[in-house]
Amino acid sequence: MSGIQQIHEVGAKALKWLHAHRDGFRLEDDPSPEAGLLDRFQPLGELALISKVIFREGVAGSEQAALARSLLDFAWHELLDSGHRLLEGQRREPLSPAPMEVYLPFKELGYQHQGLEAAVRLNHRLGSWSRLEVQPTRRLGISTVERRFGLAASLPEDEAFRRTWLAGRPEPWTVEGHIGYGITHTVFHLTDWGQSPEGLPPAIADYLALWLPVWLDDWLDLKRWDLLGELLVVDACLPEPTLDAAAWDGFAAAQQPDGAMPALLEMPQGDPEAVFDLVYHPTLVAAFASALAVSRSLSDLSSAASA
Repeated sequence: MSGIQQIHEVGAKALKWLHAHRDGFRLEDDPSPEAGLLDRFQPLGELALISKVIFREGVAGSEQAALARSLLDFAWHELLDSGHRLLEGQRREPLSPAPMEVYLPFKELGYQHQGLEAAVRLNHRLGSWSRLEVQPTRRLGISTVERRFGLAASLPEDEAFRRTWLAGRPEPWTVEGHIGYGITHTVFHLTDWGQSPEGLPPAIADYLALWLPVWLDDWLDLKRWDLLGELLVVDACLPEPTLDAAAWDGFAAAQQPDGAMPALLEMPQGDPEAVFDLVYHPTLVAAFASALAVSRSLSDLSSAASA
């Protein structure tokens, strides 16, 4: 199996695994005071974002669409108590943007909580909100979420972008670990998670087109599947994606028969909850990368047929 069929299969299997293991996203009833809001809520926000991409791209089959909707309903109503858990978190940490960040993709998909929206708008007026110290890529993400939420950005998006690693076009051999993730997420924010490739400044698009094939080869050799998956998403976000066949072959081969994607090297073993915590993110990334790559592949075929 190769090409579009292989890429589609990666996403279909990943979504089935996520649905079968949806209880792993459940929030703790009595979390430790040291547990940050973002750490607790982030997986659910990522789940909603990926589901939004699946619906937006419109390339999923009816079974995948049904699984994604079921996951969203479960996450919103069962795990977030129809938004009340997010409101509770916002009240506990009024300066945290995490409830807003997690809520927004749900809101954009039709799930709403008026009390949470009011709390976010109230706390956003606090002077300390915009002074929250975060990494530049996260600050760019917050600015984009504020805009989509209908709030004035704490920092203009163009200024937030200029502070990121990617804006400086770092030397390619330095792009590893947190710098790599900083680059991938900057691309996600600039393109609205793949919706608008034109959001990439031309010089940045050229830089990525030049060095992305090298990074894909590197992370494939190192079997860093989580970052490789995010780089495959970046590829699909480019104005002219390559849909690198070798990278996709290796990524698909690393996926387990049940759809789980290890983060690094081989599939971890042991306690099911611990395993879920290690593999849920690369599996979400696999579904994300698949939806975008299939959509771009079909667009290229359509363009070629009409030429």
